[in-house]
Amino acid sequence: VLAGAIGGALGGLLHAVATVTFGVDHIISGVAINILGVGVTEFLSKITFAEMPGGGDSQSPPVPKPGIVSVPGVGDGLAALESGHWFLVSDLAGIVRGLLTNVSLFTVLAIALVPLSYYVLWRTAFGLRLRSCGERPVAAESLGVNVYSYKYAAVLVSGALAGLGGAFLSLVAATAYREGQTGGRGFIGLAAMIFGNWRPGGLA
Repeated sequence: VLAGAIGGALGGLLHAVATVTFGVDHIISGVAINILGVGVTEFLSKITFAEMPGGGDSQSPPVPKPGIVSVPGVGDGLAALESGHWFLVSDLAGIVRGLLTNVSLFTVLAIALVPLSYYVLWRTAFGLRLRSCGERPVAAESLGVNVYSYKYAAVLVSGALAGLGGAFLSLVAATAYREGQTGGRGFIGLAAMIFGNWRPGGLA
């Protein structure tokens, strides 16, 4: 998990250097880093996993999954309701049981990041300055805010969060790293952010 966040932050740093320091268009830089990321992961996979038992040129050996948690005392009752095959009630019981039982700690972390992100962005001085650097950088700079450092911080954190998404795919959604396993999910995340109006609640 930590390695995924660090790797994502390094990709974010490259993106920040290109866009913040050198003024490269964000879309062009993002596409270039996506292409570079595919090549780098393929190269690293070949030199790292090829000699490992169960690994290969395009996949890692199986990796242990993070722990899972359940809300105690609800699984059996909801399972009984679900197996009753009652209209709507059984369906709702199955959905609630899926949300409350055998949930990965990684999923719990992702859910906790939603209110944490909201709090940081809308309830702290750092968040106010960060949003002002995105909306009106000239106004923020006129008040003494170091716009470049805030932009770097934002892109580094976004890269780390993207890295966590990649780690989720290897650790929770699958049992190993496989070449091409993202399957465009990053672009789905981008679309979700846009449709969520760039806010944590809307995104969730």
